[in-house]
Amino acid sequence: MKVYFLTLGCRVNRYETDAMRRLFLDKGFEVTENAAEADCCVVNTCSVTGEADRKSHQMLRKMARLNPDAVVVATGCSAELSDGVLDCDLIVGNREKNNIADRVLEYLKKQEEHAHTASHVRPEVTKKDEYHDFGSVLSPEGTRAFMKVEDGCNNFCTYCAIPYARGRVASRSFESCVAEAEFLAASGYKEITVSGIHLCSYGKDRGEDIMSLLRLLQAIDSIPGVERLGLGSLEPMSMTEGFIDGLAGLKHLCPHFHLSLQSGSDTVLKRMNRKYDTAQYADRVSMLRSRFPDMSLTTDIITGFPGETEAEFEETCDFARNTAFAKIHVFPYSEREGTVAAAMPQMDMSVRKARAAELIRISDELAADFAACMTGKTAEVLVETAEGGVPEGYTANYVRTKVDAGADSAQIKPGDIVKGTITGSEGPFCLMDLRFK
Repeated sequence: MKVYFLTLGCRVNRYETDAMRRLFLDKGFEVTENAAEADCCVVNTCSVTGEADRKSHQMLRKMARLNPDAVVVATGCSAELSDGVLDCDLIVGNREKNNIADRVLEYLKKQEEHAHTASHVRPEVTKKDEYHDFGSVLSPEGTRAFMKVEDGCNNFCTYCAIPYARGRVASRSFESCVAEAEFLAASGYKEITVSGIHLCSYGKDRGEDIMSLLRLLQAIDSIPGVERLGLGSLEPMSMTEGFIDGLAGLKHLCPHFHLSLQSGSDTVLKRMNRKYDTAQYADRVSMLRSRFPDMSLTTDIITGFPGETEAEFEETCDFARNTAFAKIHVFPYSEREGTVAAAMPQMDMSVRKARAAELIRISDELAADFAACMTGKTAEVLVETAEGGVPEGYTANYVRTKVDAGADSAQIKPGDIVKGTITGSEGPFCLMDLRFK
């Protein structure tokens, strides 16, 4: 039998799709890239925004139309929040993904036994708070490996449905994390990015603090073969001086930090139920930059949150410029059913989108400025593609870079780490010339 996967949303979803792929292979399935020939189509859904939710539902309907004989399986956050009302045959909750292949086989067996009926099976999804470990997961593509160490979130920001879709914080065991990192290094991955739904809460369910995450990072940093260590999204108030000092002591840490912001206005942050203000955020950024002077800083910002005035939006724009982000991931506010913010008076979508467009313009300017500041510096690039004989990859501080090695360019392959001088920039891209090391 053949299985097809479609993944929407975050890195954690991509990681879990890789894990589910292995589970199906272990049960004798063959993975196909053609949904029309699959016996089972798995859609790993996302619900972080209304658009993501809409697309998730659209893709489920598309699978059913494209291949009406296949078992269409919905999993992921949109599936969790759907109350069982989806165009699919089977719903598997986020924390049941490690049993998904067995669930599909059980469904197929029941369908075979009751072929005369047309009823579909939609088991209840579960949000159990224990961590469900997939074991070591190998991505079939790419040069960087993503490793999930935590699931769930306890914060309940007023705009966010993720705690309802993912449940409370559940941490992976220290030993399992280290074992997977060793597996990934032995498999040839030079860079490992440690991620989670709320990464800074790693260990919180065990009564531990942020230093638990640091101890894990220190263990991974010491594994032979790990040449780069990346971090997923971080929370500002978790960036304590002790934690930052510990990060600075890691030999292979990539100086790229994604520090969640959401708004540059203190009054909006309060309505969002965020646990910091802009002064505290700026203080954490200052501490990070004092230890990592060449670091890149990226963030997420929501525009058009309920009640956001023009003045509050301008505060956000000013704060973004003053903080000098290397990139901003911009989202027009999207109502999520069941959240506190969904009951607030909503702004017109045209205003949300117009403000998002303005902030994207600012982000583009900041990205170009950051790339330009790299000129003249020596950097290492992990090559990801080499199409047309032009190698491209990312510096350790995560700036996309085009590499020119003259006649030797054709010898550079994805997965190679090359060192050279940044000779210029084109918008958000850096240019490296290996002939001038």
